[in-house]
Amino acid sequence: MIRRAAAVVAAAVVLGACGTVRTPGQALHSWSAQSGFPSTAATLHGDAASTARVLRGAHPTAKLRHLVCAVLLVDAEAANASLPTPIDQVTHLLSRAYGSLGAAAHLCYTASNASARRAAVAELQRGVAQLAEGSAAVAALSD
Repeated sequence: MIRRAAAVVAAAVVLGACGTVRTPGQALHSWSAQSGFPSTAATLHGDAASTARVLRGAHPTAKLRHLVCAVLLVDAEAANASLPTPIDQVTHLLSRAYGSLGAAAHLCYTASNASARRAAVAELQRGVAQLAEGSAAVAALSD
């Protein structure tokens, strides 16, 4: 009995030394700051705008198209590497956005005709809308 009580006291001391208990919102706020999420989201928005401009151009060169698509893909993959967030719902929203942006980059890379470029732009728009939804969730749920 004494050993059990000593074990409980020791466990309480160890847990007490772990720091303060944070709310999910506080943990999300910390994740956002540590992962650089605001900068990541801004970079992805810029990449998406550049990619859309090239895809909507009259006759984009393959080199330019490949360049902007590759940049978008690398940045979407880097953003995805910062997941998960402390809140499952936010992780799901951001994962979906990063997946759509990655898919748009792949479609963009092979979009050698106007129809394929339109499909890539549509996927790009879906990814940007999902990123906006995820960003709003981060802002709303962070303490």
